Amino acid sequence: MSTALLVTYMWPPSGGVGVGRVLKLAKYLPSHGVTPSVLTVENPSVPVQDDSMLKDVPPGIEVLRARTFEPSYATKQAAWQSTTKALGAQPASNGASIKKRVMGKATAVARHLLVPDPQLLWQPHAQRALVKRLRSSQADDVVFMTAPPFSIFMGAPTVRALGKSAVVLDYRDEWITIRSHFEMMGSLGKILGGPLEHAMLRSAHMVTTATDAFRENLLSHFPFLDPGRVVTIENGFDTDDFPTTLPEPQTDKFRITYAGSVLVQNSPRGLLGAVRRLHAREPELAKLLQVDFIGRIVDTELPHFEGTERLGVRRLGFVPKDAVVPALASSHMVLCLLDEMPGAERIYPAKIFELLYLDRPCLTLAPEGALTSLVRQTKLGQVIAPRDEEAIANELERSLRQFKAGTFPKRAGAVGVERFDRRVIAGRFADVFKAATELARR
Repeated sequence: MSTALLVTYMWPPSGGVGVGRVLKLAKYLPSHGVTPSVLTVENPSVPVQDDSMLKDVPPGIEVLRARTFEPSYATKQAAWQSTTKALGAQPASNGASIKKRVMGKATAVARHLLVPDPQLLWQPHAQRALVKRLRSSQADDVVFMTAPPFSIFMGAPTVRALGKSAVVLDYRDEWITIRSHFEMMGSLGKILGGPLEHAMLRSAHMVTTATDAFRENLLSHFPFLDPGRVVTIENGFDTDDFPTTLPEPQTDKFRITYAGSVLVQNSPRGLLGAVRRLHAREPELAKLLQVDFIGRIVDTELPHFEGTERLGVRRLGFVPKDAVVPALASSHMVLCLLDEMPGAERIYPAKIFELLYLDRPCLTLAPEGALTSLVRQTKLGQVIAPRDEEAIANELERSLRQFKAGTFPKRAGAVGVERFDRRVIAGRFADVFKAATELARR
């Protein structure tokens, strides 16, 4: 058996979609001849925890934990919310507001200086733990680093300098897109981000990306990369997450469910606008509609939900992962959302693979790109531009009329989903690890 150290910020009991890729990898690598260990953060600064994911942690796996200097997520969130106000023109009226403005400005400065991300504050202890591990008799054959946060990649030169282990860098998202569009990053981050990514990639023996489009974009930005060393390995589904018996949709309401965080990049504004249009033109038919959102909703998206409760839209908040699948299964239709913004054409939301296995008809609201191609190839459901309210409203009306007539299909009839099984995907990672190890020994 070969050995692999998986370096990840996201690990149970931290919750969220970012945990699944590395957790399922650790679960299934042993069946492909690789013994995994994990290096993760001891006191993660994350928005949600999900103890239900602990059941997938392999029994007996070695988990090393290193502390971060980050404040708690609640403290960070409060500081971030004060940043915009602090940079505005409102005069301070008392001592408390002055303190708030100072804290906001200090936070803004910190966000600009912490390049590439605030999790940089984990690196001092993480690097110390990494060096200790690789200098010991337990040095692993491969060190696998999965990002974001992309500051994790800063351990790659350390591993190469010690000269014992192969380095594999894993892109769950694109660094260039995140630093350009999804983060409040200042000029320093934009100046240093490209050269920093270049330097980290120079230290990698192999690179994996979550979509083909990520791979192509990476190769175009960094032409020194050998295309043979950059491999696409998608996310997937674990059949163990699906109970043998799942609930069927009920007949009182036509239920549509979205599961996952609502962020700027997957804003439901087009869908919610379509719901309003449908209620305006077909009020009696629209009464049959219920739209559930499972997961946290960031503050910037909350205004889009104003007044929608009376239209059958429910915000259920975060629920444990083991409760998500039954909720999706009891829906007539599931949602996959990706809004119009730079880089969206190269993204697969990780949830799409679970929706593929579940096989409920899926309404995908996304710009043309990797996601829409996948949905069409697998015949999972309808695809509509994310802000085309009229087209979305028409599709909702068509589905509601089918539901009312008893002809709405219970299954999508998706095809070609087997290749996204997490067991298969772990085998593809094992092949990459083997190739990286051979390269490191040259």
